[in-house]
Amino acid sequence: MTATLITNVHLIDPETSAVEHGSILLQNGKIAGYGMELAVPDGATVIDGQGKYLAPGIVDIGVKVCEPGERHKESFKSAGLAAAAGGVTTIVTRPDTNPTIDSPEVLEFVTRRAQEAAPVNVIPMAALTKGREGREMTEIGFLLDAGAVAFTDCDHVIENTKVFSRALTYAKSLGALVIAHPQEPGLSNGAAATSGKFASLRGLPAVSPMAERMGLDRDIALLEMTGAKYHADQITTARALPALERAKRNGLDITAGTSIHHLTLNELDVADYRTFFKVKPPLRSEDDRLAVVDAVRHGLIDIICSMHTPQDEESKRLPFEEAASGAVGLETFLPAALRLYHSGDLTLPHLFRAMALNPAKRLGLPGGRLSAGAPADLVLFDPDTPFVMDRATLHSKSKNTPFDGARMQGKVLATFVAGRQVFGDL
Repeated sequence: MTATLITNVHLIDPETSAVEHGSILLQNGKIAGYGMELAVPDGATVIDGQGKYLAPGIVDIGVKVCEPGERHKESFKSAGLAAAAGGVTTIVTRPDTNPTIDSPEVLEFVTRRAQEAAPVNVIPMAALTKGREGREMTEIGFLLDAGAVAFTDCDHVIENTKVFSRALTYAKSLGALVIAHPQEPGLSNGAAATSGKFASLRGLPAVSPMAERMGLDRDIALLEMTGAKYHADQITTARALPALERAKRNGLDITAGTSIHHLTLNELDVADYRTFFKVKPPLRSEDDRLAVVDAVRHGLIDIICSMHTPQDEESKRLPFEEAASGAVGLETFLPAALRLYHSGDLTLPHLFRAMALNPAKRLGLPGGRLSAGAPADLVLFDPDTPFVMDRATLHSKSKNTPFDGARMQGKVLATFVAGRQVFGDL
């Protein structure tokens, strides 16, 4: 019977929104209890948290690990090390690999690779249609049995409404969660920026924020028709928020996420065509960013994710219009999120509700909590340690972070998965 007591920490409980000083007891891979007065088993390892902050480990939905097909960009080993260094204890992986994760055989391969190589929990998603081509739905039942927790075609929007409605109906019959990318594909095709004065001055092909609203409106109509479980992967504009609020008020089974890059950066950060800031959907106006932060504060947007998308140097060192979209985020997720804490926009319990508790609840996972019996997946961090981000130090194989050279605050001191320390030298 293995037991670890972490003492002298500020415990962040996203379920109760409390931050209290105390200790936490980990036993047999689970949380045995926390508070001020704890009975400590004989032989327990005692760790002094030195007054720092302890929270449930981050559950990151929508991480791209480039196995199979592009291991040179990211492997399960490198992604797992980056996650551990960033306080991410569960990565929920995307199926937009090569080949696509659209069959039980490919799903079982990546699950086996992840278990062999990654020091953190890896939970796979599977494609909703074969090859993510939007024509024929995958064997959702077989993929559920093989371990898929959700179904998504990622940024390939299913244009055929009949195909999407059938997939939603079938997913509903099996209780499966569908994750979609709300964009009107015709308008957003080829866009590299958000329409407005900045995009015009830079001569960049742009998309109106209305494309997100139009995509979400269509999906909500299909949800009304099918009653399926639905999650919008990234809501990034003020225009989409009233539709989301109305859908929730009407009792639809809908949740929404946003990425940490859209919460902390805006379109002006692209500056002189800096391709590390090219993400999908493109960075929005400052007004949109503030509206989305407010939506997270009030719980309208449920989940914050890193949308970790590794790209190699060859695909980023191109003219802005031609460069690949995406940024790595596993290791920068927490310090970037702490910008919102230091600015007074979100409290620490708010952040960890959106980064840990809500994603775990939406996927039916037991993590994201400090309650007794929950997995001992935890992150110990100092929110105030300043540092300058150097992309060369990142554990990811790809180094495409928009935060390179940025001054940041917040350092992960230790990460625990099932009670075992997988990062830090306490």
